[in-house]
Amino acid sequence: MNNRQPFLHDLNVLLAAPMQVWSGHDGQLRRSGGVQGIYCADTRVIDEAVLTVNGQEPEPVGSSQVQGSVVSFQALVRTLGSENPDPLVSLTRRRRALTDRVSEVIILRSDLSKDVTALIQMDLGSDFSPLESVKAGGRAHPVRPVVRGAVWQAAEEGVTSLVSAPGALVEQDDSRLRLRWEVVIPARGTARVGWEVQAEDSLAPFIAGARAARAPFRVRADDRRLTALAERALGDLEGLRMSAVGSPQDVFLAAGAPWFFTLFGRDSLIAARMLLPVDPSLAAGTLRTLAARQGTKSYPATAEQPGKILHEVRRGELRMPSDASNGELRLPPVYYGTVDATLLWISLLHDAWKWGMPKEEVKDLMPNLEEALVWLRDWADPDGDGFLEYIDETGYGLANQGWKDSADSIRWNDGSLATGPIALAEVQGYAYQAAINAADLLEAFGRNGAEEWRTYAADLAGKFRTAFWCRDDLGAYPAIALDVDKRAVDGVASNMGHLLGTGILNEEESELVARRIMHPTLFSGYGVRTLDTGNGGYWPLRYHSGSVWAHDTALTLEGLTKAGYAEEAALLAAGLTDAAEIFDYRLPELFSGHSSAQGGPQPYPASCRPQAWAAASAIPVMLATLGLTPQGPGQLPDVTATVPVPFGACTFEGLQAGGRSFTVDVDRHGAATVTPA
Repeated sequence: MNNRQPFLHDLNVLLAAPMQVWSGHDGQLRRSGGVQGIYCADTRVIDEAVLTVNGQEPEPVGSSQVQGSVVSFQALVRTLGSENPDPLVSLTRRRRALTDRVSEVIILRSDLSKDVTALIQMDLGSDFSPLESVKAGGRAHPVRPVVRGAVWQAAEEGVTSLVSAPGALVEQDDSRLRLRWEVVIPARGTARVGWEVQAEDSLAPFIAGARAARAPFRVRADDRRLTALAERALGDLEGLRMSAVGSPQDVFLAAGAPWFFTLFGRDSLIAARMLLPVDPSLAAGTLRTLAARQGTKSYPATAEQPGKILHEVRRGELRMPSDASNGELRLPPVYYGTVDATLLWISLLHDAWKWGMPKEEVKDLMPNLEEALVWLRDWADPDGDGFLEYIDETGYGLANQGWKDSADSIRWNDGSLATGPIALAEVQGYAYQAAINAADLLEAFGRNGAEEWRTYAADLAGKFRTAFWCRDDLGAYPAIALDVDKRAVDGVASNMGHLLGTGILNEEESELVARRIMHPTLFSGYGVRTLDTGNGGYWPLRYHSGSVWAHDTALTLEGLTKAGYAEEAALLAAGLTDAAEIFDYRLPELFSGHSSAQGGPQPYPASCRPQAWAAASAIPVMLATLGLTPQGPGQLPDVTATVPVPFGACTFEGLQAGGRSFTVDVDRHGAATVTPA
């Protein structure tokens, strides 16, 4: 084991949760390729699939991926025929991922004038490595399957796989299976063979989620990149849809492939909120899935507390090398180590209600809302200073429990690390917004406590104003956090952007934050850096201290619009679109903080592809500056009469609100109109 996380940026990926396939762009799956392989949930069932024709690998010439679950790899075969210097035999390797299997069809096409015989060989391997072992740079012991004819069976700890290859001769060597087909390619004709692997994890907590039952979201724009961005994002999101075993009707989005291919409270909630105008059913499914696992007791080993919404769910305990002082991260299968998911759950329930979630469905979740408020009142502020804070009590859990959850993410301006307990700036904004949202829900559904939570929010805003503000040569700004001594940690970071639109800032403070966000020390031209370039810990490829995260910028541009800075929001939207074009219209989870003068953004090589809140960020990129405001069941949303037009004239079809479909048209002068579908 080399303890180095494999890079992903130059690999091809297919998704159909819970199945995923990672390969080179030549279509080959190689044992030496790090993460390459076919996975069922968190287990790699195939770690090698290398194709040869007459003993040599085909020479790749390209690939085409029409959707997130189908890809074709094209190659040439120059070991067949010699009558012409032109390459007259081509090979297509068409791969498809379904929710319970991965299949391949191999097609040889010839323009030779005579029949030729070809020996097609596929070398398959299986290691049944758990994903955390792959992520840590290691691999488990190879598995020796059982061969019965042209069927190869393997099983280990609840995971089963079944390989079939019609017409193939089968040879076995330790953990490898060799499939051989001898075919005749007719003159100017074709020959084809195929194989597939079916897989199941009987112990996995989640299964494939139903496909979206909605009118398709479509985009027409002067800037044709928007259409490509929307199509790629929606295709990627389809592959991340999951449901809990026993609740197939409640669909949520897995956080991301390959590392976080499961339920994450924060990630799934944020992605669902971004997608409310496109697929409101995701919000309802996410809310119910998390409510069913809401904390009921205080248990430090899992960070569970009464009313708390969880951080993540996995098949078993997660053990990973860590940059924390203890050197190892150990998370239980159900882990609650997050300071913000409960707040985000409250606000998503409110927003889903406003966007038209049926009243009875919202009413059914009101007891969970009240339990979440118990957590906010009784557990989120353990020292009683009025701020939400966290610290890992176990020594092997997450050292940081906001969205920047790496151990080195909370930094002073000189680059040194802050000491916890930590009270994050954006979490106080989330808490303010959650309290106001909860008050509205309590009042609307005839429950007690609305005024208590409005008073809580007002008190929190006052305390935040006193404790969190710092000043440097560019002026005043909110600190990233308070540390153990209640000092304002003066690192200039993207966290402040999440405060916009929550209500915790007044107009003057919102203007200060908007100006700082758009300053070139934070705004790279492609997105908002997680840490400004003047910080002693800044590095453009540091995970949470200099890189750009797509969702971070998307949330900030939403907040800018709500705070009245639509033109600035449009600049961020244009920057993310420029980045998306560089990355083949798949917005990465994160990318480097380089500006155009520095050569533009580089991939973060281990970044999830796709990632739920990154793909979902395409929706606020396109819609946030419209100022869409839901009006409740049966009603179409309001839209700002005149909006910025960074993409020229646009039409957005298949939007959803209040149980109705609608279209938004924006002309080249920025005049926006909403019409029913």
